[in-house]
Amino acid sequence: MIKFIVLDVDGTLTDGKLYISNSGDEMKAFNVKDGLGITHAISQGKIVVIITGKTSEIVRKRCEDLGIKEVHQGIKNKVAILDSILEKYNASYENVAYMGDDLIDLNVMKKCKLAAAPKDSVDEILKISNFISTKNGGDGAVREFIEYILKKEDLWDTVFNKFSTIEQ
Repeated sequence: MIKFIVLDVDGTLTDGKLYISNSGDEMKAFNVKDGLGITHAISQGKIVVIITGKTSEIVRKRCEDLGIKEVHQGIKNKVAILDSILEKYNASYENVAYMGDDLIDLNVMKKCKLAAAPKDSVDEILKISNFISTKNGGDGAVREFIEYILKKEDLWDTVFNKFSTIEQ
């Protein structure tokens, strides 16, 4: 059973583009469907983890808004940080699903139970992925991945029923 859903940010939760204003302000676009998928995963007891090579206040704020507690930015060695997270929770890579899109994710993805990628990921990531989204990074790939996990573990009906029974 998957306990941890680990996500890269740029190219996975975003389209990988960085928008920088004349004053140096950085902007990123996040897909609300991915965000809702993340909150669904958390509601079903999954621990969502962000591990990203860049550091951004935008990412910190987005994660706070979604209720993600494990946010690790500025990470160059993703294996080492995930090792420490798994040790903290007394868990193993058998409990980890990871979605990434580029070479910085390669070594950590090879260790995980379920490796996933947006469809526009680099070839080396696509080759090792057990799940390849039909969507590009930042375009709902994370939502599709989370739904895949929740459906595979028979948790999706619980999520769906919360919405289908709400009175309009």
